Amino acid sequence: MRIQAAVTRARAAPMSLEMVDLAEPRDDEILVRLVATGVCHTDLAMRDQAFPVPQPIVLGHEGAGIVVKAGRFVSGVSPGDHVVMSYNSCGHCPSCRDDEAGYCHDFFGYNFAGLRPDGTSPISNGGEVIHGNFFGQSSFASYALCHPRNVVKVRKDAPLHLLGPLACGVQTGAGAIINALKVGVGDSLAVFGAGSVGLSAVLAAKVVGATTVVAVDLNPERLALARELGATHTIDGVDPDLVARVAEATGGGATFSFDTTGAPAVIRKAVDSLALRGECGTVGAAPLGTEVTLDLMGLMTAGRKFRGIVEGDATPQVFIPVLIELFMQGRFPFDKLVTFYPFDRINDALRDSEAGKVVKPVLRMTVS
Repeated sequence: MRIQAAVTRARAAPMSLEMVDLAEPRDDEILVRLVATGVCHTDLAMRDQAFPVPQPIVLGHEGAGIVVKAGRFVSGVSPGDHVVMSYNSCGHCPSCRDDEAGYCHDFFGYNFAGLRPDGTSPISNGGEVIHGNFFGQSSFASYALCHPRNVVKVRKDAPLHLLGPLACGVQTGAGAIINALKVGVGDSLAVFGAGSVGLSAVLAAKVVGATTVVAVDLNPERLALARELGATHTIDGVDPDLVARVAEATGGGATFSFDTTGAPAVIRKAVDSLALRGECGTVGAAPLGTEVTLDLMGLMTAGRKFRGIVEGDATPQVFIPVLIELFMQGRFPFDKLVTFYPFDRINDALRDSEAGKVVKPVLRMTVS
């Protein structure tokens, strides 16, 4: 079928809106009509080749839409169902068997290769192969082919056009706090980077009852929003006494810290801001080969922990419905992060995201 898609053809270049061909769904695939899709920092990083994804490619991995067709081997969703599309995984490696699909042994192959596992792409244009299947979806398009492991059926009374960011950015931030770090009642948390992931962490910290939540960023508007969403303290990221300021706010150091930047200098401050036996998690998509220097004695003698986190340690089919329920109850207002753009303004959305003008751009293909 002919669909409209935003194709990335060159490093750091604007995406081009094109009419391309999408294959019919196979027996184990699901055809989804996109209603909206979020724009994530990972899309920008892939466009700019921070990871060497093949080009031309259709990116997009925070899709929300309506099932059109489901292959005969697909169970759990049917035509007409509302779905959110998250990351993909193999389903049979040790991590997947342990419900830790974010650490799938072939995570890069299933999400970044731009091909199905058999080496084919579902997208083409005449004789030209256009790489697709990005995160099992390539949702910068009017339609997407997905898979049972990366599709989450959602309640129909939830605003579908809003739900895409739950698939990655919001899931990553909230899941890091709830699932990975397991922040609890009375804990303190320092969040480094108040973008969509960091602000989702702030929202989650409020849900779980953290009493002190410190947000660190360079953008005063982001810090103001962090206050509105539940941060008890905000600190300018260029403050030369940043670590001391976190210690002052938290009464000696944060129980947990969370880095969303992937910047080695910021990670060092996030770890140094921890209390005794504190734990720091990072989700920043740094370029391959990025290294971090830490104070080993400070890490060891204080009993501190430092770990990486992928997709918030979340099982999407379990965690995304929980976030939707919290939102519907008014306890997780992630809609305050969102700015909508029509799909044909995708490059404006990307530019505004890079410039920090908006927190979470969401592209609307149609009105639901």
